[in-house]
Amino acid sequence: MKERAPLFELPYIDQPFTYHLSDHLGKVIVLTFWASWCPDCGRDLPKKEQLFETMDKDKVEMVTINVPGRERSTEAGKEYAEKFLKQPTLLDDGRHFYDTFACQGVPSTIIIDQEGRIHRTFGDKASFLDIVQSLGEIV
Repeated sequence: MKERAPLFELPYIDQPFTYHLSDHLGKVIVLTFWASWCPDCGRDLPKKEQLFETMDKDKVEMVTINVPGRERSTEAGKEYAEKFLKQPTLLDDGRHFYDTFACQGVPSTIIIDQEGRIHRTFGDKASFLDIVQSLGEIV
């Protein structure tokens, strides 16, 4: 039996609204935890942006989560998101949900199935093709 994903609420990095994971159950949810200084994130996030642009948004919800507890400054994540990200971007509470999801580095990707269970987790050395293949297993 797959573990249930923690239902979280986090603020958007660039909007005065809160994202509620529970509002998106019924879709496959792809979470990517990242930091602005991270070279692996700089390679991973543009690929995820392309995937985000082509995904059926009725079936798949893609969200990035900046981890301020891994940043060099409080504004670094916001500046990066404004420049480079179109997909919804949230702001972790320090490292709270990064640690809750047992992330081992950035970027970390969590795929949550339609029932809210963790389908698969990927660490900072994961192949983008492996992530897409895992996503394809449940979409």
